[in-house]
Amino acid sequence: MATRLGRVTCDLSISVDGYSAGLNQTEERPFGDDAGDGWGDRLHAWMFETQEQRQAQLDRLTAVGAFIMGRNMFGPVRGAWDRQWKGWWGENPPYHTPVFVLTHHPRDPQPMDGGTTFHFVTDGIESALRQAREAAGDRDVSIHGGATTINQYLAAGLVDELRLTIVPFTMGAGTRLFDGVPSLNLEQVESPAANSVTHVTYRVLS
Repeated sequence: MATRLGRVTCDLSISVDGYSAGLNQTEERPFGDDAGDGWGDRLHAWMFETQEQRQAQLDRLTAVGAFIMGRNMFGPVRGAWDRQWKGWWGENPPYHTPVFVLTHHPRDPQPMDGGTTFHFVTDGIESALRQAREAAGDRDVSIHGGATTINQYLAAGLVDELRLTIVPFTMGAGTRLFDGVPSLNLEQVESPAANSVTHVTYRVLS
């Protein structure tokens, strides 16, 4: 009997005009100039407004068997790995599963506390997805960001479900979801009520 594959999902917070990060991202401002102070609180403050929302985010993380992210999401280091950067999240990142980081520069795997290991993939998005599926087994694989990485997987037709949180402000410039992505057919699966943001989940049909 064939092993059931989990879904390939994406979770992303975006501004009303579709940006997931502003211009001029730095180590101090990971989400750029226009996303708010520090950790982009205008885009992500909703996660911490209630215990219910915090728990919902934890529940989504625990349903995932492996994550994929772009190098820009992993950290601010560019070019060759001349700095032993371990990610934004401290010694115990929230993932607790394998995370596959897309990069052009080889690097040995980075094990962390809590079961997270960052693996660095240099041979493209399909290789990263294949490795993530092997690691996840029958659990979901999450393309965790940023928008540039998600756009690559959408354009390649490799995403099953897109989960967006739309935050009510405009950013005007930066890294934008759907840039460079051909026309998609989406089916709305759910849009649960929320106080300060709009949550919407789409099934990607083609």
